[in-house]
Amino acid sequence: MKINLLTKKLIGSVFALSLLLGVGLTASSVAKAQYQDPYWRQQQQREQIRRQREYEREQRRRNRDWRNDGRYDQYGYGVSANFRQTALNAGYNEGIKEGRRDRSRGQRYDFRDFKAYRNADTDYNSRFGNKALYQQFYRQGFQNGYADGYRGY
Repeated sequence: MKINLLTKKLIGSVFALSLLLGVGLTASSVAKAQYQDPYWRQQQQREQIRRQREYEREQRRRNRDWRNDGRYDQYGYGVSANFRQTALNAGYNEGIKEGRRDRSRGQRYDFRDFKAYRNADTDYNSRFGNKALYQQFYRQGFQNGYADGYRGY
């Protein structure tokens, strides 16, 4: 019984010693590798700077996307949904009003005659950005609204 206990302690001591020896050798080899390369610290600093720049670049990209509402419309223009919807709504409202007026007066179907269609800047704000793109969406909404108004909807 004492021999069994003695062998268990001996095996445990050998295992603990080998574990400590293995950890010590591994740590010393890593430390030795770091000290063998005289430029190790400079490489680490360069890597840290590179990671910081990459992080900042990603933050700028996210901020830019956030300002654009981070979404692209179905046409791939990269504008916010609010921008497009504002232009379409403003154009549609003007178009339906003019279409109903032409229908009630018995005039021919022609939406291009209207100043609102040509200017296409109702409800435009310079914060929206690209005015030509706003005008494109406005005219599309105007055409749809004019057609609905002229048909009596």
